Amino acid sequence: MHTDVAIVGGGPAGLQAALTLGRIHRSAVVLDDGTYRNATVSHMHNVLTNDGTPPADYRAAAHRELAAYDTLTVLQTRADEIEQAEGIFRLRLADGSELTAAALVLATGVRDELPPIDGLTELWGDLAAQCPFCHAHEFTGSRIGIVGAAPAAHLTAMLGPIASEVVVLANGEDLPDAWDDTRPGGAEVRSERILSVARHDGGVRVTLEGADGEPQHEQVAVLFVMPQLHQSAPFAAQLGLELNPSGGVRIDEFGRTSHAGVYAAGDMAHQPAFPMPMASVVMAQAMGQLAGITAQATLMAAGR
Repeated sequence: MHTDVAIVGGGPAGLQAALTLGRIHRSAVVLDDGTYRNATVSHMHNVLTNDGTPPADYRAAAHRELAAYDTLTVLQTRADEIEQAEGIFRLRLADGSELTAAALVLATGVRDELPPIDGLTELWGDLAAQCPFCHAHEFTGSRIGIVGAAPAAHLTAMLGPIASEVVVLANGEDLPDAWDDTRPGGAEVRSERILSVARHDGGVRVTLEGADGEPQHEQVAVLFVMPQLHQSAPFAAQLGLELNPSGGVRIDEFGRTSHAGVYAAGDMAHQPAFPMPMASVVMAQAMGQLAGITAQATLMAAGR
C-alpha cells in the first residue's frame, strides 16, 4: 500500500492531520493501534464544544467524519518500524504488511512514568491527574493534594484559588527554594514518605510513613502529580530526530522535525521555546492541522 502521507497515531493530533489532508483530497493513512494517553480519563475538559465529552466518544465522532473523505484510510494496526530510502518512507506494520509514503506525520504521544507509589497507577486519570486546566475545576472547594516537592510551588499557586485547602505531600523530598515566595495563603506540608494511596470515601486516602512506625493518613479529594514523560513509540530514535531537553521531539514553527519529510504533532513534540509538551486536546488538534498543512506544502513544492 502506498499513500502520500502516513500518519502514525490516532489521537487528536493524528486525526486532525488526516482531516486537514482529506479536505484537499490528499491521500493519507492513519495508523491507530488503540493506545491512548488519556485512555483512563472518563471525560476530557478544556475543549470548547466538547467540554466533558468522553475521549472514546470524541474519537468515534472523528472517525465518522473522516469516513466521508475518499482519500483517507484509518487502519487499526501498529507500526513497528519506520525507515527511509530514496525519499520514500517505509513502515512495517504489526500484521506483517508494509506501507510506503512520501511524507510522515508522527502523532504517537508520550507515556507517563508515575512516582513509584503503591496504588497511584489505579487512580491515574481519575482521582490522580497532571493538568489543572483539564482536571481541577470539578474539585472546586475540596481539599486537594500535590504529590512531590518539585511541582509544589507551581501547582499550589494554580490550585489555591480552586481548592478549599491544599496539602503538599512532599514524599520525603526537600521543598524548592522558591517555595516560601510562591505559596498563596499558605498550604499544609507533609514531609513524610508516601506508603500508598487508595480510593476512600469518594476521594483518596494517603498513607504516610509515621515517625514512630505507625502509619498516618491524609484524606484528599484528588491528587496532582508531575509524571516523567517518555516517547511512547521508538520512531524518534529510529529516524534520528533531534529532541528537546524534555525528551519531546524538537519541531519548528511549522511542525517540521530535524528530518526532512517528517512532521510531529501532539504531546510527543514541542518547539524549543516551550519547556515541555502541552498536554491539551486543543493544542494537539492545532499541531495536527499545522503538520498536515506543512506536509501538503512540502509535497506541492516537490511537484508531488
